[in-house]
Amino acid sequence: MPTAREIMTPNAECVNADEPVLVAAEKMARLDVGSLPICGTDDRLKGMLTDRDIVVKVLAAGKDPAKTLAGELAQGEAVTIGADDDAREILRTMASHKVRRLPVIDGHKLVGMVALAEVARALPDATVSDLLDAVTTD
Repeated sequence: MPTAREIMTPNAECVNADEPVLVAAEKMARLDVGSLPICGTDDRLKGMLTDRDIVVKVLAAGKDPAKTLAGELAQGEAVTIGADDDAREILRTMASHKVRRLPVIDGHKLVGMVALAEVARALPDATVSDLLDAVTTD
């Protein structure tokens, strides 16, 4: 069974907690992604920021994205997966938290991101079907 380290996209870019949401949006556009990890100055993961967070919690709320800091949108503890956890654990974590992307950490350091599509390519069809049902069912 492959591990997160083997199937992740390495060198994930993050937005710093003290950077404005506007900078995060620009990074998302440049990287063509819908979410970014929020990292603190201590190199620890603080949360995840999604394009939906920007729209709902900043723009729709009438806040200025140039003045709202990414760290203000970090909520609770980020759901992560360990670099050496196997694909079964990735599936369990994605399904239980109903997420399609997970930051991969080694100790406390962000080392990559693993997406549903990457897991799907690494696993048998039946397992992927179960994951899709768990992640997409309300």
